[in-house]
Amino acid sequence: MRVTRTAGTQAAAARGSQNGGVARSRSDFGALLHAWRDRLSPADAGFPVTRGRRAPGLRREELAQLAGLSVDYVLRLEQGRARNPSAQVVGALARALQLSRSERDELYRTAGLLPPQDGTIATHVPPGIQRLTARLGDVPIGVFAADWTLVWWNGMWSALHGDPSTVPATERNLARAVFGAGAARASVRPFRSDRADGEFPASIVADLKDAVSRYPADAGLDRLVRDLRTASGAFARLWTTATASQHTSDRKTIRHPEVGDITLDCDVLVVPGADLRMVTYTAAAGSDDAGKLDLLRVTNGRAAGMLP
Repeated sequence: MRVTRTAGTQAAAARGSQNGGVARSRSDFGALLHAWRDRLSPADAGFPVTRGRRAPGLRREELAQLAGLSVDYVLRLEQGRARNPSAQVVGALARALQLSRSERDELYRTAGLLPPQDGTIATHVPPGIQRLTARLGDVPIGVFAADWTLVWWNGMWSALHGDPSTVPATERNLARAVFGAGAARASVRPFRSDRADGEFPASIVADLKDAVSRYPADAGLDRLVRDLRTASGAFARLWTTATASQHTSDRKTIRHPEVGDITLDCDVLVVPGADLRMVTYTAAAGSDDAGKLDLLRVTNGRAAGMLP
């Protein structure tokens, strides 16, 4: 009997073809997750390697911490009991596992999802950059995408700025922190900059305008700009006037709830070929501010008796 393919069946077939034949068992996803977790050295992920450690790679709770997920959810994913992870979850796991682009795409496909497409803002952090942020453990480092979404950070970044994993993933964006009124804005610790008034916000808007010109089809970027133009008069005004400018070193004073005001040099480094920005904070050796950074390193940003 001949079967006539309707528009609906043709669309379904196209989706199956695009997904690389996702008829593969979803248990493949859990097996990949487990195998790549066993492969990753804890030292490369920023965890201390202690004597008597039996896990060959990352522990399940360490992967959960890096990806901002619950340990139980990671366990259910590995066992195939949690079946339809979102693209956001898969992306977080790919970054946490320090996958290559081809491995990342394979993880998306085994989850039944299309990998990120060309023409959209990349959130993939190359493994070398992740190892760098882990091994420069004395320096607060945050890695941002082209739309100023925070996609990776080390422990010292959390100690200085607060733990980003407590902020909804959609709010981990510097532009939302500066111009929005949601969780991103509420999570920012008070700070002041040595740059001229208004220069820092204008530079963020200029960066977004540049991103829009390079990623016109990125739906998330379009939504971000529309949200901020509606919510913030300051953003809307700058959108019509801000011009591109090169990021330069800055000195910022952050009011920290445990160590008080801490003044640091802030630098923005561009990751070649990845359209990512690394933001670092440092202090001169032997200075009072270097001592405060040392205290944050020891206490993980939670000095005894000084929590808010």
